[in-house]
Amino acid sequence: MFAKHRVLISSAVVLTLAGCADFLGSRSANTLALGTAFQSVPVGMSANSSSFPSGGDTGPFFPGQMDGPGMHGPGGPGGMGGPGEHRDGFGGPGMRGGLMGGGLGPDFLGYRPFGRGLGRGPFGAFNLPDSCTFDAASGRVSCPDKTDRGLTIKASFAFKDAAGGAQAKFDTLTTNSVNDKVTVSGTRTRRDSSTSTVSHTSDRTVSGLASGSTQRTINGTASGTETTTGVRDGVGFTAVRVASDTTIGLVIPISDGHPTIPSAGVVIRNMSVTITPEGGSATSRSRREQVTFDGTNIINVVITQDGTTKTCSITLPAHRLVCE
Repeated sequence: MFAKHRVLISSAVVLTLAGCADFLGSRSANTLALGTAFQSVPVGMSANSSSFPSGGDTGPFFPGQMDGPGMHGPGGPGGMGGPGEHRDGFGGPGMRGGLMGGGLGPDFLGYRPFGRGLGRGPFGAFNLPDSCTFDAASGRVSCPDKTDRGLTIKASFAFKDAAGGAQAKFDTLTTNSVNDKVTVSGTRTRRDSSTSTVSHTSDRTVSGLASGSTQRTINGTASGTETTTGVRDGVGFTAVRVASDTTIGLVIPISDGHPTIPSAGVVIRNMSVTITPEGGSATSRSRREQVTFDGTNIINVVITQDGTTKTCSITLPAHRLVCE
């Protein structure tokens, strides 16, 4: 993986995993539950720049039990399943009290302190290998492709000074903005022979990096698709996860030697999952999270799941999602 801010995320604190089959479950009126399909991101997406932490990349999604009603008619294959059972591959309620995809990365939560030297502060690590090359015509620095268990990662960067001039490398004093573009593609095969084909992309710009800046601003988009085919409980299936992530005007005031919670900005995350059993009907679920920062330790979150919306919040330093 390229040595930049996404690599550092893996060792930092992230929001608690959660999960979503029972959005308005009676067991807990003010927290949400999320199924396993939403607890992680499409495999390989941690190489992209997004609000998801690298710890949310736990591998391809593999469905739960798929032998209930609707899979192959009443009762499922062999008569398994009964009234009220929903063995559609999404699993049960799962974990509660957090955001999908592993939560939010630490740079979004004020866990990365500002300091001196290369990679100082949130979204400030751009330590590229010497093998990356600068193209004066495009003004971008391209790095050699990386391969990781069947996946290929391509990355390029544009470093600019305060006047907008292109730079051949990151300079801790004069580089004011960095744009990074990353694509991930390929196929990952599990031990059970199921295969997952992925196609991810991201485009993020960080500005306010130059010495003397009073705030850092982040804007970016990311998207990923994971298509898995395999067999579960003797039933062939295709599972498709599609994720997207948009960061708009995230502003982080600079305070030397101290971490800082973003003072403004919005993060919008979407994920949809569709499971289609061989010979059966497709089942789909979706979730949208809009996270808004206002400079306080209270993060406002609006979640829409399968058409139902809830207003929630996370009060730092606690990480629990609480909903009205």
